[in-house]
Amino acid sequence: MATITVLLFDFGGTLDGPAHWLDRFLASYRAAGIEISRAELDPAFDHATRIGYGATRVVARFGLTDLVRFLVGHQFEYLRKSGPEPLRKVLDDAGAAGRYRFVEAVTNSFVRETSIGLAHSREVVGQLRSRFKMGIVSNFYGNLDRILEEAKLDRYFAAVADSSRVGIFKPEPGIFETALKKIQCAPESAAMIGDSLAKDCAPARKLGMRTVWLRTAAQSGDDASAADITIRSIDEVAQIQW
Repeated sequence: MATITVLLFDFGGTLDGPAHWLDRFLASYRAAGIEISRAELDPAFDHATRIGYGATRVVARFGLTDLVRFLVGHQFEYLRKSGPEPLRKVLDDAGAAGRYRFVEAVTNSFVRETSIGLAHSREVVGQLRSRFKMGIVSNFYGNLDRILEEAKLDRYFAAVADSSRVGIFKPEPGIFETALKKIQCAPESAAMIGDSLAKDCAPARKLGMRTVWLRTAAQSGDDASAADITIRSIDEVAQIQW
């Protein structure tokens, strides 16, 4: 078995905090006083994500706060038109000024939690940099380089494969191959670390990489055998015996 010399990380839900973005948005909505279930927020989240992926030219210049505000704004637009009736009424009654305050409250809550997660990951990857080359493979909006620079994480990663820049989205193998090519590493000498079995572990394993599942929540229907190693915290990466 080849020695692992390269670690590739997912970004959202892995390096920026121990939860999927949908779950963190849900917590931020509730913290802002908006009663909504995960199932009710899910289509609004997907709607905003699709818009973000299609707006790379605009989003590419955004830092974290502007990106989150952009996504939350589109989530609210969806919820106002197609959300549950009680919430539609709340948003209509709030008026433009009230909706703006809601958007800002959700945005600030999400950014605050994300910033804490990024600061913690900076400590973790700082401990790993002497042992491994590192890269990121992420379904993102074309501005991941800006986010990493803002969080002072950019200097730790020799390769960043942002799907909206690469034009390939996980779980397609090409995005992983792009990162491996940038970092000049064979798959068998690399490990992929992410919070999704289907999008991170399964495709990476098919390419011959070692796989680490950051398990932050149950994933029904996915094959846990796609993960060679399961961890509960990003801190555990430093303790893995490859």
